[in-house]
Amino acid sequence: MHIQSADSGRADPDSYLFGPRQAWFAYAMTIGLMIFDYVDRQVIVTMFPHIKAEWGLTDTQLGGLVSIVSVTVALFGIPAALVADRFSRVKSVVGMALVWSLASISCMFAGNFGQLFAARAMVGFGEAGYGSVGAAMIAGHFPRRMHASLLGGFFASASVGSVLGVVLGGFIAARWGWKAAFGVVGIPGLALALLYMFVKDYRTVDLVAHEGSARRDAIATAKQIAISIFRPKTMLWVCLGGAAQLIVVSTLWAWLPSYLNRTYGMPADQAGAKAALVVLAGAFGSVIWGNVADRAGRRALTSKLYVIAALSLVSMATLVVAFAAPGLGIVTTANAQLVLVVLGAFLAACTVGPVSAVVLNVMHPSVRATGASVLSLFQNLLGLAAGPLIAGAASDHWGLEATMVFMPMFSIVAAVMFMLAVKTYEDDVRHVREQIAAQDKRNAAKLFGEENFAKAIASH
Repeated sequence: MHIQSADSGRADPDSYLFGPRQAWFAYAMTIGLMIFDYVDRQVIVTMFPHIKAEWGLTDTQLGGLVSIVSVTVALFGIPAALVADRFSRVKSVVGMALVWSLASISCMFAGNFGQLFAARAMVGFGEAGYGSVGAAMIAGHFPRRMHASLLGGFFASASVGSVLGVVLGGFIAARWGWKAAFGVVGIPGLALALLYMFVKDYRTVDLVAHEGSARRDAIATAKQIAISIFRPKTMLWVCLGGAAQLIVVSTLWAWLPSYLNRTYGMPADQAGAKAALVVLAGAFGSVIWGNVADRAGRRALTSKLYVIAALSLVSMATLVVAFAAPGLGIVTTANAQLVLVVLGAFLAACTVGPVSAVVLNVMHPSVRATGASVLSLFQNLLGLAAGPLIAGAASDHWGLEATMVFMPMFSIVAAVMFMLAVKTYEDDVRHVREQIAAQDKRNAAKLFGEENFAKAIASH
């Protein structure tokens, strides 16, 4: 397999690494796996009414079946990305996809809550690191000027997967039982995992100047990696902001089918189909707002942060009104309320692509997948895991209708974090560019010295 460096292997960071054909093949395969990553995650949410009725679970337990996947992704994401960064991203992706697909299939054999919980944890274990490694693959193959838009599309495919998971879960459960859905959705991931072997990988960029000694000294290498990841202050602010906004998004994804079922008496499969529209709106929103942020960033780096901070607040206002409207008598039907919820979901997904692009821009090329995995840690543990669990616990105490009014207010936290990132973003990007330029000079000097040494030997 031909491997090339993602940054030092090309003179212009705004050029393709291997060419457009290889880049778009890698993008298509990476998106395909992302779709089935989220199909396997979200297929369970339309089964909540069936599982609750059969096993008598609380809303907190139901939320836990969603959250445990994000918890294990968060816990194992950084080690998985470190392995991928140091060895092979392509082989790592293949291994991840095989594990999570087989784990999803195993869910159909669960006989109680504990067994299903354990199987769902294994789904998360397999998916750990995939989002960050996939993002690094895309960033490595494509020109920098396209990153936010393409990453927006990559993470929007998670919404597409969620739509398919919600729709398929409700459809299959209504006809053949809720356990059968797990077996059906696990199979495509196995096929895509094998096809991913044809994606071209790229060589890891050297992180330190004295690479020989660094390789002999694992502690020094680990220290250098940690410094490269945690030095940028922007990293902390956007990780916290992105996680806070994902609390809102994940609450919608996990609990809207149950909300429609309980509030309007809608059958689970119909509620799932309605909720799928909301998830799909988020997918479109992440692509469109990623493009808007890209365009804003061409004028000034920090403009994209202003854009997503403003959109986060607008999404909050829209969703609070949407879920408060029935109680206030503003809307009286599910379809009328759904229009407002769809608009709110379209706005709420605004941060997905831009946040990933900001993190990758402040990371040294040698640790991009690892840096993205830190973002994934925040997003999964404090966002995707926290949202369904907090909402489930709140629902057990105050009811689901009141909970859905409250949860969008986490967008305020997101907006504050993005505004803090504005103050540090430009300095952090400048530092990374200086590091890369210095490394290129050292590599050129080293190459020049080796060539002169070879000429001297040949002349004697």
